[in-house]
Amino acid sequence: MRPILLQGHERSLTQIKYNRDGDLLFSCSKDHVINVWYTHNGERLGTYDGHNGTVWTVDVDSESKFLVSGSADNQLRLWNVATGKCLYTWEFPTAVKRVAFSEDDKQVVCITEQRMGYQCTIRVFNISRTGDGSKQSKEPAHIFNPVGSKATVCAFTSQSNMIFTGHESGKVALFNFKTGEEVDSNERAHGDVVTDLQMSPDKTYCITSSKDKSARIHDTKTLDVIKTFITETPLNSAAIAPNKPYVLLGGGQEAMSVTTTSLRQGKFETRFWHKVFEEEVGRVKGHFGPINTIAVHPKGISYASGGEDGFVRVHHFDDSYFKTQPYGDLQIED
Repeated sequence: MRPILLQGHERSLTQIKYNRDGDLLFSCSKDHVINVWYTHNGERLGTYDGHNGTVWTVDVDSESKFLVSGSADNQLRLWNVATGKCLYTWEFPTAVKRVAFSEDDKQVVCITEQRMGYQCTIRVFNISRTGDGSKQSKEPAHIFNPVGSKATVCAFTSQSNMIFTGHESGKVALFNFKTGEEVDSNERAHGDVVTDLQMSPDKTYCITSSKDKSARIHDTKTLDVIKTFITETPLNSAAIAPNKPYVLLGGGQEAMSVTTTSLRQGKFETRFWHKVFEEEVGRVKGHFGPINTIAVHPKGISYASGGEDGFVRVHHFDDSYFKTQPYGDLQIED
């Protein structure tokens, strides 16, 4: 598996995202730039310039028509994917830490940071898809403040009006965004801050990663923990591989404490775990710093990781990956 090295950022990566077709990869980092790349050869297609602070988060709709991004300059921006033009900007009192499109592309959820007397706020905007997309409503359709620990990650679920959230205290919760009420929560889902949340393709379950060195698979309706993957390093990201029973975990000692730990722990590998048996099945080395974000191609043919070192590495899986029998002689239809 020879990785394709994408060198388009001067500072550490914050999030990477494949589009629905898997032919484009979006990356954002602390250098204020959002890049888009061709996944098959790693060629850079273009940039989305305009943010004036760390871009914490991006998401792209299912048609690859609109891109949304959230940044430390307190802005949520809507972009035209094809032209790189910024179509609309929403301003907030604090930084935008997470954005996500809904399944039908008609709504965007965003989390703003708890800072300077402002509470952590979750807003849902209706996105108008008519015309060129530059006529958006300034006000959110729904807005609420989650009580207790601040939310760090969120995503729409398969149930209508419901979003799944992960929090700083390690709890996960379900909110009805129309009423703002917490419908259900699991306070002890994790023992430390939830760093990433990625949905399964059908949104019936999701995976979360945490600084408590574990990743967990949750049922999105009941919040039951279905599987747990415990590693020896704080995790920053977790992704689900489609068509194969694997999950990919990435993390590493914080850059500032690396010198105080053994070399093996300072090695920054993407870990492959068997989703069903909860066993580690392999590792891929490569990054010179903690892995901040991982994404898997929607067809499961490749994966990408973005690190503290400013590089994105795209790995196209070898034949051996597709030929392995993850359940021994047992043939299971996915």
